[in-house]
Amino acid sequence: MSLSRIAQFIIGFLLGVSILVGSTIAVAYYFFTKLAVTPPKPIFAEEEPQDSDNAKQASSEPVPKSQASKSSNQPIAIENNSSAPKLEPGAYQARVTWPEGLSLRQSPSLDAVRIGGVAYNQEIIILKESDDKRWQRVRLLNSQQEGWVKAGNVRRVN
Repeated sequence: MSLSRIAQFIIGFLLGVSILVGSTIAVAYYFFTKLAVTPPKPIFAEEEPQDSDNAKQASSEPVPKSQASKSSNQPIAIENNSSAPKLEPGAYQARVTWPEGLSLRQSPSLDAVRIGGVAYNQEIIILKESDDKRWQRVRLLNSQQEGWVKAGNVRRVN
C-alpha cells in the first residue's frame, strides 16, 4: 500500500506542477500579445488631426446658393480662385514628404529656436534656399507664418 501512496503523490505533484506551468505560460502569452500591439500616434495640443483640418477647410469656404440647394449625398465641387496664392519670383509650392513632419525654425540651423511645425503632406511655399543648399525658407499657406526647414524633405507641386 505504501507504493501506491508514493505513486499517487508523484502523479499528483507532477499534475500540480504541469497545471501551474501551463497557466503561467497562458498568462505570459496573453500579456506578450497585448504588448505587441502598436499604440496609436499621440496628438499634442499644438497639432490638429488631419481629418479636422479638412473639415475646417470645407466649413470655412463659402458655398454658392446654387450648390447649397443640392442634395448633401452628392459631392459638391467648389471653385475657389484664391486657392493658388500669388508667388514671388523664384518661389514655388511644395508638399512635405517627411513622414513625421518638419520643424519650422527661426534661422537655418539645428540650434535655432523652433517656432512651429509643418505636418506630413501639408502644402507650403518655398521662398528661397540657404547659400549651402541645406535649408529652405518657407511660408505656410494658411497662417502666412515663415521659417526655415531642412532641405530635401519636400516635393515640388505643379
